[in-house]
Amino acid sequence: MISIKHLSKTFKNPDGSVITVLKDVNCDIDKGEVISIIGPSGTGKSTLLRAINMLEPPTSGEIWVDGENIMAKGYPLHLLRRKMGMVFQNFNLFEHKTVIENIIYAPMELLGLSEDKAREEAMELLKKVGMAQKADVYPSSLSGGQKQRVAIARSLAMHPEVILFDEPTSALDPTMVGEVLSVIRALAKEGLTMLIVTHEMRFARDVSTRIFFMNEGIIYEDGTPDQIFCNQVHSATKAFVNRIQKLVFEIDTEDFDFLQMHTEINRFCIKYNLADKADKAYGIAREMLLVHLADIRPITFRITYTELTGVTALDFMVEGMNESPLPKTEAIQDIRSEVKDIIEEPTTRGFRIKILI
Repeated sequence: MISIKHLSKTFKNPDGSVITVLKDVNCDIDKGEVISIIGPSGTGKSTLLRAINMLEPPTSGEIWVDGENIMAKGYPLHLLRRKMGMVFQNFNLFEHKTVIENIIYAPMELLGLSEDKAREEAMELLKKVGMAQKADVYPSSLSGGQKQRVAIARSLAMHPEVILFDEPTSALDPTMVGEVLSVIRALAKEGLTMLIVTHEMRFARDVSTRIFFMNEGIIYEDGTPDQIFCNQVHSATKAFVNRIQKLVFEIDTEDFDFLQMHTEINRFCIKYNLADKADKAYGIAREMLLVHLADIRPITFRITYTELTGVTALDFMVEGMNESPLPKTEAIQDIRSEVKDIIEEPTTRGFRIKILI
């Protein structure tokens, strides 16, 4: 369906220096594939999407869509954009139009649909994304997640063969990410061809038929989700997909600021879409540090979140010990009943208690 050959894109800075964002990108995309594009920031992921629909014309190379080179002189780009929907990070809705007016505008102007037909189709799409009840409101009254669902419906209204998603959840409050990802998952099950730039690793693994790992302006690794997440060829891919986010506290006095720790744990959990675990994480940490491990100082407390597996853990680490400092009390059994597991293990520097929540 899409064939990309030796694609490159450079930008010129005001001082005359040149930045190469894409370097000799090559790939083939078949109809019905769902391809997630992952990788560090600044490696050309969004630029690749914008090059595919010519919003960011490449510097060199070829892009073939349905057997035609869209970079050839005179190619009718308006026909290309009928085939390719685009969902942006920041929604790009018309603020002066209602939700349904946003959706019917392009089908009426570009596809020649009557207003009645366009409205009928628009309402079906709004039902699909769970936004039918908001058809007559203006975007200013919607949450970020609702705006993005309307943007998806607007893209679908053009009956595209391909939809390009450019980090569709990056501008959203973490509590709203799930509602947008649910809509994209449903579209994937319908067999729509999609390319998705995303930082949501678990989502990419669940929804994709293929994954591109981009690094340094090239497709560094291309494979199935199992290959990219379990059997990587390159060490750079392995390091990226196994990212562990962490928040560390060094507690060495009785006067430690637990209120500040509470605030930072909340921020950490909200940032990584773990808001539902924030209260439990702080409650267990406080009980462990002020009750069960109160006599042990210094102690290092760390909350970690592994993006790939979705595992959240509380680590309590004590140096210079070779056995668990955790008392075998009934209160500890109460904690065990509230969490997934408590792992007690020696380390090279001491002993660690890991609580999975």
